[in-house]
Amino acid sequence: MKHLLSVTDLTAESATRLLDDAERFQQALLGREVRKLPTLRGRTVMTVFFENSTRTRVSFEVAGKWMSADVINVSASSSSVSKGESLRDTALTLHAAGADALIVRHPASGAAHRIAEWTGDGNGGGPAVINAGDGTHEHPTQALLDALTLRQRLGDIAGKRILIVGDILHSRVARSNAFLLSMLGAEVVLVAPPTLLPVGVSSWPVTVSYSLDAELPGADAVLMLRVQAERMNGGFFPSPREYSITYGLNERRLALLPDHAAVLHPGPMLRGMEIASAVADSPKTAVLQQVTNGVHVRMAVLFGLLVGTEEGAAL
Repeated sequence: MKHLLSVTDLTAESATRLLDDAERFQQALLGREVRKLPTLRGRTVMTVFFENSTRTRVSFEVAGKWMSADVINVSASSSSVSKGESLRDTALTLHAAGADALIVRHPASGAAHRIAEWTGDGNGGGPAVINAGDGTHEHPTQALLDALTLRQRLGDIAGKRILIVGDILHSRVARSNAFLLSMLGAEVVLVAPPTLLPVGVSSWPVTVSYSLDAELPGADAVLMLRVQAERMNGGFFPSPREYSITYGLNERRLALLPDHAAVLHPGPMLRGMEIASAVADSPKTAVLQQVTNGVHVRMAVLFGLLVGTEEGAAL
């Protein structure tokens, strides 16, 4: 695999191998006073973010540095993009400057795919491109870290019933999780108002429900999504209060879940909107575990793309 642009670039076998590698990195760093491995020494990794981010950007940077790569951060506000440079010229400039990997977040769906095309030489050369979120399309490493967290919380993913709740329409996290978790054998249920479901959702490997209360008692995990108001033009629901009453995960709804169930959220959380503060801080909620797993999953992805999965057994 040269790039990671979509979860459809993965098979169940290759996704499981990445999750296994992530756990091996986790174990390799456990208890170390100096968390440093030589696995990517001499490699140059560039994060190219055209949208704001805390978790994704920091975890990729930490992942690269823990593997001894040279990590360079590029943001739109401090680059020549602010002077009018095209995305293509920016990508080619970073390639020419020596990038071995480009980690791209962009508000336009398909941006990472175009960068992979522009910087490739047609013979497998050019930097590895990792999609760190493109518009409302995909966020494959978020889905991988969510899968790792679910595996650690539930013991296995296959056969589990997982709800993805909220703003499905604008969520790249929902799309990547729906396809990856289904690929790994989970039963995925999307729970949202009809106005927040995308066109064509009937072709996804999921079922759809409009009632959160009806689905919670049979769920093994719930992935809550942020309402992405910045992407909304028009009224998708009557008011934030009504949305919270109908689709927010509060303490009453938390009690409907089985004892073993886990609650996930990709962040940032809108406390009081899609999730109550008491639920966000509950032992059932795995938000900080997701952040920790994000570093190790991104270590595994960088290692797999820049070194090769066949060397993974030596971890």
